[in-house]
Amino acid sequence: MPPDAHDRGRYTDVTVLLVKVRVVTDRLPHTLRSDARDNRERILDAARAVFAAEGLNVSMREIARRAGVGPATLYRRFPTKETLATEAFTDQMIACHTIVDEGLADPDPWRGFCLVIEKICELHARDRGFTAAFMSTFPGAMDFAAGREHALSSIAELARRAKDTGRLRPDFVLDDLILMLMANRGIHAASVAVRVAASRRFAALVIQAFHASPEHAPLPPVALLAPAPTGQRPNDATPSPTGSTPTITTADTPR
Repeated sequence: MPPDAHDRGRYTDVTVLLVKVRVVTDRLPHTLRSDARDNRERILDAARAVFAAEGLNVSMREIARRAGVGPATLYRRFPTKETLATEAFTDQMIACHTIVDEGLADPDPWRGFCLVIEKICELHARDRGFTAAFMSTFPGAMDFAAGREHALSSIAELARRAKDTGRLRPDFVLDDLILMLMANRGIHAASVAVRVAASRRFAALVIQAFHASPEHAPLPPVALLAPAPTGQRPNDATPSPTGSTPTITTADTPR
C-alpha cells in the first residue's frame, strides 16, 4: 500500500537527517587530519625546545605536557624518544635543504647566496642547540653525511655562480661559510628575545664582508674546516680533513 502523506513526511525527515550525518562524517577525516597535523607540529616544536634546553634525557611525559597533548597522543605518533628526536631533526634537515635549494634556484646568484646566509643564520638561531644534542646522542640515527654532501655541493655551485657575477669576493671559499656558522653559534648565549635579531644583524655583517670590493685587503690563508663536497671548493682545490667541521645544518659533527 503506498505511503500516506504522514509516512512520506517521515521518510523525508529521515532522508534529510541521513544526508546531514553523511556531510558531517565526510568532514571528519579532514578535521582529524588537521588536528593530527597540529598535534604533530606542537609536539615537534616542544621537543626541539626541550631537547635544546635540557638535553635528550627529558621525559616523554614532560614533552607531552609542554606540547599540550596527552601522553597517549604523543606515544601514538612517536613510540620512542629516538623516533621523536629523529623526526624533529629530519625537519631541521629538510628546512636547511629547502633554504639551499631556494637560493640555488634564484636567477640572481648573489641574491640567492645572500638568502642562504640570512635564512641559515636565522634557522641556526632558532635551533637553540637541538641539532648538536641530537647528533651527540643518536650519531647513527640518520645518514647525515649524504645530506651534508648535498647541501655543501649546492652551496659550492651557488658560490661559483655568485663569483661569476663579480659580486662575491673572488677569494671566498666554502670554509668561510663554515667559519661563519661556527661564529653564529655564539648567538645561543643571547636571550631568546634578541637571538633572532642578533642573528639577522650578524648575517648582514657577513654578507657585507663577502661582497666583492676593490677595497678588500687579501685574506689570511684558508682555515680548512669543511669536508670538500663532490668536485672542488670554489677557488680551493685542497680537500680538508674529514669530520673536522660543524655541519651545514648548524651543528657540530660528533667527535
